[in-house]
Amino acid sequence: MALTREEREQFLAEPRVAALAVDAGAGRAPLTVPIWYQYAPGGDVWVMTGLDSRKNRLIGAAGRFSLMVDRVEPTVRYVSVEGPVVGTTPATPEQLREISARYLPADKVEGYVSAAWKDHGEQVVLRMRPEHWVSSDLGSL
Repeated sequence: MALTREEREQFLAEPRVAALAVDAGAGRAPLTVPIWYQYAPGGDVWVMTGLDSRKNRLIGAAGRFSLMVDRVEPTVRYVSVEGPVVGTTPATPEQLREISARYLPADKVEGYVSAAWKDHGEQVVLRMRPEHWVSSDLGSL
């Protein structure tokens, strides 16, 4: 059964690792990779990636990408969202801290941010406006 707008937005707002997919060009399957993301109901989705990464180049060329998040307990549920990139900006340490705090234990965030900011090279934040949604809750199978 499809989720309501409120259910799918709330589900997407939960801290899940997403599968990001973007067109990889002629003769290639889409690039699909796991990624951390940030989302608040009714807003844009944002992800952070390396400025010189293949992912960033492909998203720049395609102008859009999709994310899919799922779970298997207590019920099988997923949400997929796709839309245009509406902004690309240099990442800040504060954004890295915000997204890291979504996924890491509180006592690990500062150490990760310090190391990642030094070691990951120049990062960008890509904002996507959700345009197309697909969602389902298959109940407890």
